[in-house]
Amino acid sequence: MEETEGAKSAGAVETVETDAGRARITWHRAKDARLVLAVGHGAGGGIEARDLQALARTLPGHGVTVALVEQPWRVAGRKVAPAPKTLDTGWRGLWPALTAPGLPVISGGRSAGARVACRTAAGLGAHAVLALGFPLHPPGRPEKSRAEELLASGLPTLVVQGGNDAFGRPGEFPPGPYELVEVPRADHGFAVPKRADITQEQALEIVTGGVAQWIASLG
Repeated sequence: MEETEGAKSAGAVETVETDAGRARITWHRAKDARLVLAVGHGAGGGIEARDLQALARTLPGHGVTVALVEQPWRVAGRKVAPAPKTLDTGWRGLWPALTAPGLPVISGGRSAGARVACRTAAGLGAHAVLALGFPLHPPGRPEKSRAEELLASGLPTLVVQGGNDAFGRPGEFPPGPYELVEVPRADHGFAVPKRADITQEQALEIVTGGVAQWIASLG
């Protein structure tokens, strides 16, 4: 495990060796942190995703350290994500670094990263689960539901979902022991149309505000 100079500042980068290859954590540290939120990216992008960056900017001000996690396949420069089992291996290998601050860790991610968080959280002893843009089913294939993954962790869970997410609109989600925040008009990446009745900035405020409120409710 190797951390860059200036590791105590926001944006400090740490590399971690896992059984799936070398992964990377970008830390955005809260001054008096009470929790760590670890969030992984999806299969089609990295930690530059608008929702992940918004959380990294906002949550440290609420006492939450944000760890943006890059899976080994992204660090290696590959364009296609590996099988779910390999993604889970990479996430598990990062866990000791994520728990090193000695704080409870919320396991989270967007899209495919949300699936990883849901599948592994209970076994890793996570405090809770955050699922951003959970891919409930492939676009146009509602019969291929992944609801079982979402419901299986048994931990406090928040889903943040775009109102127009082709991978599962909020109304498609089954009843279950989780909370759901809807971002009106937003797609899978929380982008909203230019003619929507909310701005892009307001959409991201719904994301960050909903997550901050939920985290505060966890105690």
